Amino acid sequence: MGVRPLHDRVFVKRIDTPDTTKGGIIIPDSVAEKPLEGEVFAVGTGTILPSGKIVPLSVKKGDRVLFAQQQYGENEVTVDGEEYIILDEREILVVIES
Repeated sequence: MGVRPLHDRVFVKRIDTPDTTKGGIIIPDSVAEKPLEGEVFAVGTGTILPSGKIVPLSVKKGDRVLFAQQQYGENEVTVDGEEYIILDEREILVVIES
């Protein structure tokens, strides 16, 4: 199924973090924090300015990003059995370049 976010929205899949620490301690799911790193799967057309001009987004499909912790809940969706989140571009803090 194809997904196309609107305007300045970004469709991201979280990248799972390891279940153990460097010292080998296993972190149970009940206390583990959700990862703040993900891969961009789709982006909207861009931000619409009051003048009507569209400014393209800075991120693109395939980018690995770090995003801000959601304070009041997230826009989580499930598509074809996979979980994704929908973010505004301004919630993305860093693009990880390799």
